[in-house]
Amino acid sequence: MKKDGNLSVLLRGLLVENPVFVLVLGTCPTLATTQTVIGAFAMGLAAMAVLICSNVVISLLRKVIPDTVRIPCYIVIIAGFVTVVQMFMHAFLPELYELLGVYLALITVNCIILGRAEMFASKNSVARSALDGVGMGLGFTIALLLMATVREVLGAGSFAGIAIPFIKDHTIGIFTQAPGGLLVYGLLIFAVTAITQGRAPKKKSFGCEGCPSAANCSACMGKEEA
Repeated sequence: MKKDGNLSVLLRGLLVENPVFVLVLGTCPTLATTQTVIGAFAMGLAAMAVLICSNVVISLLRKVIPDTVRIPCYIVIIAGFVTVVQMFMHAFLPELYELLGVYLALITVNCIILGRAEMFASKNSVARSALDGVGMGLGFTIALLLMATVREVLGAGSFAGIAIPFIKDHTIGIFTQAPGGLLVYGLLIFAVTAITQGRAPKKKSFGCEGCPSAANCSACMGKEEA
C-alpha cells in the first residue's frame, strides 16, 4: 500500500483528521482548559511537545519493544516526557503551571498521544513520526485556541486576558462554564464536519462472495433464498 507523502502526514491533523473535531479525542483537556486563550495555548504547546518527543522515541524503539507489553512501554515513555514538561513549566512558567493544574499531568493518558503512538509511530520511520506529532499537535492546539477564543470573548469579554470594549459589558457567563463549553464544542464539530464532508474516502460495499463462513451464515442464506 502506497504511503502518504510527508506533506500529507503533516497537514492532515490540521483539519481532515483533526484530533479534537474529527477524531473526537482529548475531550477532557479540551473542555477543561479552554476557558481562557492563554490556558488553551499552554496546554496545546505542552501536549504537542510531548507528542513529538514520544512519537520520535517510540518510532526509534518500535522494533525493540515487545508486542505484548507495548502499551505499558508507551505510557512509560509518554509519562517521562510529561514529567520533563511539568518540571520545566514549574521552574520557568509557574503561573501557567498553576493554571493548568492537574490537567498537565493528565497529558500522560491523553488518548491523542497514546493513539498516535499505537497507530502511527510504532509503524513508521522517525521522520514521519515527528511530522505526525507536529501535525496532530498543531491541530490540537488550533482546536483549543478556537474554542477558547469563542468562550473567553463571549463569556468574559476579553481575549488572552485583555478586555474587549463593549463586549466586556455584555458577557454571557454560561460560556465560561461546562454547558457553554459543550455547546461551543458541538457547534465547532458541526462546522468542521460540514467543511470536510465529501473528502473522506467512500466506503466499499462487501458481499458474501469469497467469505469462508458464507455457507453457514443466515444472512447469506437469506440472500440466496431471495
